[in-house]
Amino acid sequence: MTMSDLPGRHSLFWKLACLLVAFCLLMIWLSWSWGRYMEERNQFLSDEARGTLSRYAAEAEQAWQRGQRAGIDSWLQSMELREAAWVGVIDRNLQSLSSAALNAEEIQHLTFLRGLDWPIHKKGRPWLRVPFPTDPAAGSLVIELPERFLPGKYRVFWRVITNGVIPGLFTLLLCIGLYRLLVVPLNNLREQANAWRADQLHVRLSSGITERPDELGELARAFDSMSERLQSTVALQQQLLRDLSHELRTPLSRLRVASDSEQDLLALRERIGREVDVMQRLVEDTLQLAWLDTERAPLPEEAIQIQALWEMLTDNACYESGWPSLQLQCAVDAACWVRGNLNTLAQALENILRNAIRHSPAGGIVRLDGRRDGAYWHLWLEDQGGGVAEADLERIFSPFIRLDGSRPGDGGFGLGLSIARNAVQRQGGRLWAQNSGTGLRLNLRLIADDGPLVAQTGANRPDLDMAGYQPGLV
Repeated sequence: MTMSDLPGRHSLFWKLACLLVAFCLLMIWLSWSWGRYMEERNQFLSDEARGTLSRYAAEAEQAWQRGQRAGIDSWLQSMELREAAWVGVIDRNLQSLSSAALNAEEIQHLTFLRGLDWPIHKKGRPWLRVPFPTDPAAGSLVIELPERFLPGKYRVFWRVITNGVIPGLFTLLLCIGLYRLLVVPLNNLREQANAWRADQLHVRLSSGITERPDELGELARAFDSMSERLQSTVALQQQLLRDLSHELRTPLSRLRVASDSEQDLLALRERIGREVDVMQRLVEDTLQLAWLDTERAPLPEEAIQIQALWEMLTDNACYESGWPSLQLQCAVDAACWVRGNLNTLAQALENILRNAIRHSPAGGIVRLDGRRDGAYWHLWLEDQGGGVAEADLERIFSPFIRLDGSRPGDGGFGLGLSIARNAVQRQGGRLWAQNSGTGLRLNLRLIADDGPLVAQTGANRPDLDMAGYQPGLV
């Protein structure tokens, strides 16, 4: 595995890894510390037991110092009332310091005496030896461990707590952490998907999940982007349907009037043919705009020389509009090559050119110019139509917007610039408008092509294949 194969710094992998490592380390620490604590509680005498037995040894030493064997006998008699266990006092040779001698069974127990700090492993009640506090060589207390001091009374209970309850609680905490880390964001995504299913396209995810830097945050942002895209597409299609139905009423009304009027058959046929052509172009342009807005498959790209494309478009425009070619000027350098889809870009530029011709005076000049801007070519086309209000610079790219108030079909339907913007955006470009003082300037930002075709200019440039392009007035 190379460094490039490792997850990113903000990857969900590192959060899960840290959570699991922390859980494992916590369980190891718990096993060590809690196990040691439980070992002390279940195998060693408690502080209370040690203190009591040490005090008994001190009392036995004091009894010995006061009255030798008689003192020990008196003290042992008092101990019979205090502890229900065998108690004796012996010297360093394991001989009794009381008047009563040790029997064989008691002598046998003396060979297995334990200290206060020794672990208690054997079953039953062990015998302990506690030396005198001040003079250990003088003697020691020997006592059968009282029942109340036996360690490990709750050994099974604590074993269940240690090996079952506590690991279960920590595992539950781990599950809660994983739930908050993984399941909660997925539930939010599921809720948004359910909102889409209920046609609530305006619903968005909370900033808590979209601002996450990990994979779930990227997925949430993709969901929101898809939701916005879906909402805009549905809204556009609904708007197009409303506008299309509105725009179709005018030619249909004219057809109704023409069919009810008393005119000869030839004039009626011409009127019907003209209105049918208008409706056909309207439907085709509307469908094309909807396709450009919804289609996201990559278009085939090639190197396109703007100067050659302009010459082809102006030839068609001059033929249809009657303008002389001198009024359609191009100042773009022959080295201006862009990367894109020829058919789509040609249609966008044709719509922009025809829009400029339509709104320019009869003797006006339409000029295409541009300059290189880093990895892009910035092109602009200016007309002399007087421009538009600043508030309308963005509105002119909306479908069915006609600022001149013309009727549908008379000079277009208000779809040309909408189609042009969508076409330019589909190939990574940008289209926007501004006033130039004498008219409207439409700006295009297209990806530059730096391949070997850049050097091919003038007569040796390749011919553009426009076989698949169908020009038309939109």
